[in-house]
Amino acid sequence: MTAGGQDAGDPQPAGPAAGADGGGGSRLVVRDLVKTYGMGETRLSVLRGLSLSVESGEIVVIMGPSGSGKTTLLNCISGIDVPDEGRVEVAGRAVDFTDERALTLLRRHRIGMVFQFFNLIPSLTVRENVGLPLLVGNGGMGEDGRIDDLLAEVGLAARSGHFPFQLSGGEMQLVSIARALVHEPDLVLADEPTGNVNPGVGRVIMDTLRRAAKHHGAGLLMVTHSPEHAAWADRICFLKDGLIAGELRQDGRQEAVAPIYQRLLELGI
Repeated sequence: MTAGGQDAGDPQPAGPAAGADGGGGSRLVVRDLVKTYGMGETRLSVLRGLSLSVESGEIVVIMGPSGSGKTTLLNCISGIDVPDEGRVEVAGRAVDFTDERALTLLRRHRIGMVFQFFNLIPSLTVRENVGLPLLVGNGGMGEDGRIDDLLAEVGLAARSGHFPFQLSGGEMQLVSIARALVHEPDLVLADEPTGNVNPGVGRVIMDTLRRAAKHHGAGLLMVTHSPEHAAWADRICFLKDGLIAGELRQDGRQEAVAPIYQRLLELGI
């Protein structure tokens, strides 16, 4: 089965051919990724030849038990961690894990990241936090219009001069989403973006992420434990024993939660 997904019970997806087009095609291709950690004389295999892809404007959710390698996968994709084997392509370009500068530029220009605990800088305003990737990447926040547009898009235009301590948890996460999009990345990685907010705010965050991915054409790969929030995805990939054990085509049907619980039960996740 290709990473585009057919049936939830299919085996590990192979993903599309290497060199996929980064325009309207694959934003992410992961092929045969292996990551093992050493613990004294013990070796812990976390990723065991995992493959998947994310297309332009597509939302793919990763679900799996704690310790199954979800965050390790995101870290390997972004170059924060280095896989032992395998290949990662972002918008058709292979990631060179031997080049630290190239990895820094990848995170600076090609990938946006949304974290569970927001990672906002307390001494900066909302506007300044959103514009920080422009300051780091371009040496200045010259694209004020883009910052304003994104703040309006996430519903925080009136809060642009506020500081993080003046915001709710949900508002801080919306700021982090705007920050992840400000440099127009090809790919957005989101690690439990709804894990630190209440369910109602979580739905607002998921709606914002879905609309943003479709509007900007970025691929979105998100980790979550919540079936209710996973239901907003186009596809759900179930991670178990270091591989994609199954897929579910969801197509953003946020009311269709029961099939997700059923698949989790069948896979023993």
